[in-house]
Amino acid sequence: MANLRFEVVAEAFKKKPQEVIAPIERPSEYFGKNVFNRAKMYKYLPRDVYEKLIDVIDNGARLDRSIADAVAKGIKQWADENGVTHYTHWFQPLTEGTAEKHDAFIEHDGKGGMIEEFSGKLLVQQEPDASSFPNGGIRNTFEARGYSAWDPTSPVFIIDDTLCIPTIFISYTGEALDYKAPLLRSLHAVNVAATEVCHYFYPEVKKVISNLGWEQEYFLVDEGLYYARPDLMLTGRTLMGHDSAKNQQMDDHYFGAIPERVQAFMKDLEIQALELGIPCKTRHNEVAPNQFELAPIFEETNLAIDHNMLLMSLMKKIARHHGFRVLLHEKPFAGVNGSGKHENWSLATDTGVLLHGPGKTPEDNLRFIVFIVETLMAVYKHNGLLKASIMSATNAHRLGANEAPPAIISSFLGHQLTEILEHIEKSNKDELFDIAGKQGLKLDIPEIPELLIDNTDRNRTSPFAFTGNRFEFRAVGSEANCASAMIVLNTAVAEALQSFKKRVDALIEKGEDKISAILDVVREDAKFCKPIHFEGNGYSDEWVEEAKKRGLDCETSCPKIFERYLDKETIEMFESQNVMSKKELEARNEVKWETYTKKIQIEARVFGDLSMNHIIPVCTHYQSQLAKNVQSMYDIFPAETAAQLTSRNKKIIEEIAERTQIIETGVEDLVNARKVANKIESEHLKAIAYHDTVAPKMEEIRYQIDKLELIVADELWTLPKYRELLFIR
Repeated sequence: MANLRFEVVAEAFKKKPQEVIAPIERPSEYFGKNVFNRAKMYKYLPRDVYEKLIDVIDNGARLDRSIADAVAKGIKQWADENGVTHYTHWFQPLTEGTAEKHDAFIEHDGKGGMIEEFSGKLLVQQEPDASSFPNGGIRNTFEARGYSAWDPTSPVFIIDDTLCIPTIFISYTGEALDYKAPLLRSLHAVNVAATEVCHYFYPEVKKVISNLGWEQEYFLVDEGLYYARPDLMLTGRTLMGHDSAKNQQMDDHYFGAIPERVQAFMKDLEIQALELGIPCKTRHNEVAPNQFELAPIFEETNLAIDHNMLLMSLMKKIARHHGFRVLLHEKPFAGVNGSGKHENWSLATDTGVLLHGPGKTPEDNLRFIVFIVETLMAVYKHNGLLKASIMSATNAHRLGANEAPPAIISSFLGHQLTEILEHIEKSNKDELFDIAGKQGLKLDIPEIPELLIDNTDRNRTSPFAFTGNRFEFRAVGSEANCASAMIVLNTAVAEALQSFKKRVDALIEKGEDKISAILDVVREDAKFCKPIHFEGNGYSDEWVEEAKKRGLDCETSCPKIFERYLDKETIEMFESQNVMSKKELEARNEVKWETYTKKIQIEARVFGDLSMNHIIPVCTHYQSQLAKNVQSMYDIFPAETAAQLTSRNKKIIEEIAERTQIIETGVEDLVNARKVANKIESEHLKAIAYHDTVAPKMEEIRYQIDKLELIVADELWTLPKYRELLFIR
């Protein structure tokens, strides 16, 4: 093992960029090549079937099962022409990843031969094993049945020789076992609520679309170095390792020239992503060494999430071809920036109006204010739940680490918008508006110029920042399924808009003018949600104290943060919007607590193994070498001279002995803490015990190991060091 580190380092230095042969066509020409998109639907489906399917996709019409066979026939023809031999239902269980089971098209022909077949029944529904995925007790081992059902709003695509069909995943009794089912319900809820509010301003609006643009951060590590780090292989992060003398202090990696090997990987990734219809737009070096980012053009939220899940799978596959491993963990290396996945969220009408963007008329600007304020109402009312939606054992390492938003949800609006809201809040309603007959509405609101878009410096410490015509949810972790945050945000906004409309309509029924009623409610809400506004430094101790005074959720324990999913207000919100039932929420929390426990459990086991089987043997071996040196010095020199010459080595021998003893004792305590925690039956309490009693012990031991790394001879240290992991590319 001692030689493996140097072998993989030497091999990594020799690696050259892989040749990537780009298609002869322009990207716009091969975009969506492997996707059964609208153009291919029009080509391969009968006209009436095509129109019915588009009606389902665009207008939410019910899927007519009678067209399923015709759609399946068209998809099969296209798949045949592309050399496809298998199909799979592609879904997103509660594992933060995707799942697929490939079946061949072949069936018996009854004559001793085979035929290839793909029916509407196979397209629409399958039966995966629902008990083998995390389900929180909804499905028992002896009740394995669950269903995956086709989601026609997300297009079918091809990977290698397999036709992939995006689906939802539900239990035999109808509960959601995935991310997509509640996401689709939340998108429906916000569509209905936002459309109704839009009718105050634009009666012609038929639909409101939730859009999402994600920014995927990640690390690349040479594959050989990765294999020489068991902690990276098994947990996704380095459980030990001293800072490199140089890391990101010089800020010379951010937006720097992309390394050649990485450039080849990015080129390959983008070509294949574009062929799968993922609209890749931006690529660049991130802040930390060997950290990078890829971002697409925004899309409809459901499709954007499918594309992000697909991209993460694609990244892992392509990275291996280029001799890399992708690290999606939020904090794979201590001492340098972790990775997030900022979610740029907006609402738009089917007529092309961005609801969070200012307009050119007073009516447009009032609509703008309404949607800004009601979004803030949603974030304020459910700030603890929003934090729970992005929290995990892995993201907990990143949040609040002076590189990412703090674990307190607040919203940065910028100077101009803050002034406008304060003006509305403090002004008398009669001062704010006037109805001037046919001249229309006059609002005494400071002019909202188009410069409002990106007119201020973004506060990088804000978890939920307004960025001109959208909000950027910056607290989401790089490893997460984007749907988790989007389910909560869209549902909470739907609830807020629904409440807004109910109160406005009540005032109108009492005889109040529509605009006057809107202003009444929006002023009331602007005052109510004011505590969620924060423009300052989210990392400061003062903000933590201020946030507590404002009543914001300041909990930092991951298992306790998950409790927000079972609050009375949360359950009422999800049930009132028909997104998730109390049973589904309880089940999901069981999964969250169990997942948290297992992640810390695995880390603790790996940590103990590395400590006892790698670190201590290396340290004691070096200690023995030093002891032999000391002994030989006494054999050669007089005692006084020998004592003087060996004083440093004696100190090192003593320090190694002290630190290894602490490690041995610490590992024993770590094992005992796990044993105690494992006896707890409640997943909730077990997760809390792992957070409070197991995880801290690893940090205590790590401190000793990282100090030993500095004094043990480099040639003996078996694990690739940070300088190698971060700078060999």
